[in-house]
Amino acid sequence: MFSTAHNPNKDHEVSQPPNDSISSLSFSPAADFLVAGSWDNCVRCWEVKQSGTTLQSEPKAEQQQAGPVMCCCWSADGTKVFSGSCDKSVKMWDLNSNSFTQVAAHDAPVKTVNWVQAPNYQCLMTGSWDKTLKFWDTRQAQPMMTINCEERVYASDVVYPVAVSILAGRKVKILNLENQPTVHNTMEPPLRYQLRDISIFKKEGKPAGFGVCSIEGRAAIEPFDNTAANSKDKFTFKCHRSIVSDHHKPQDIYAVNGIKFHPIHGTLATIGSDGKFSFWDKDARTKLKTGEQLDNTITCCDFNHTGTFFAYASSYDWSKGHEFYNPQQKNYIFVRQVKDELKPRKK
Repeated sequence: MFSTAHNPNKDHEVSQPPNDSISSLSFSPAADFLVAGSWDNCVRCWEVKQSGTTLQSEPKAEQQQAGPVMCCCWSADGTKVFSGSCDKSVKMWDLNSNSFTQVAAHDAPVKTVNWVQAPNYQCLMTGSWDKTLKFWDTRQAQPMMTINCEERVYASDVVYPVAVSILAGRKVKILNLENQPTVHNTMEPPLRYQLRDISIFKKEGKPAGFGVCSIEGRAAIEPFDNTAANSKDKFTFKCHRSIVSDHHKPQDIYAVNGIKFHPIHGTLATIGSDGKFSFWDKDARTKLKTGEQLDNTITCCDFNHTGTFFAYASSYDWSKGHEFYNPQQKNYIFVRQVKDELKPRKK
């Protein structure tokens, strides 16, 4: 199934990667610093630099929590990192002072952390398997607000004034963050199997909809404005499936583990259990590129703030059960230079 090469795309290998499955990657919104959360209980930070045509990565620091780190994000100014863990806590890592303090807690593992930067407030949004979304002023011990959800929270994204979260049971919760967070809508996208990741896309600088992906080798594009004029922008597409020339033979279908929109072009990347990444132009409904197959699954990805770097993690995602876990297989983080690969096709 997989290639024998751990880096067939010849992308930059981040030095000193995590020792266990990588659950989260997040670039700073202000500079080319990358953080990763891992099942080895650590959150790590690297600086990624471009030297001529080659990339370099320098490990900067790491911190440890009492359980696997499931998610991480940055403050808007890039001075703090927030990480959520299976130990039910969220820690704030102040990179200037290197302090690591608890700022939030749930009654079950924390699966999502997202910074909300509004004109009249700022806060941390956390989502958990305890079926709640909580909003925190990080200087206070109690949450500013708790939103009860129907199911466990799996993934979230925030582009002010909108937040979206996927829940177990294939639900998407859409929040309006103006003045204070309120539930705008709860809907079910046209995907029939468990949802894995969600990402907001923008149009003319404002949040216009989201992409969501599932374990069934499929993703969906959903505009927030569902008027008839925008119905053409609402569709699903197949991805991360094997190419079968004989229609009588079964097709291998892989989980789509992540979906991310390019910050400049509005095109998108998907990553899968097939060990491949793909780049797409949703407006032209075309695939721009598919990477070569890695010898392991791809668990998470992110673009840097200028859209020139694409980071992706090669580690086991447990999609085939514990019997396929190989503790000898190394985990990797790769960074690819992608400035032109995600430009939309000319009409």
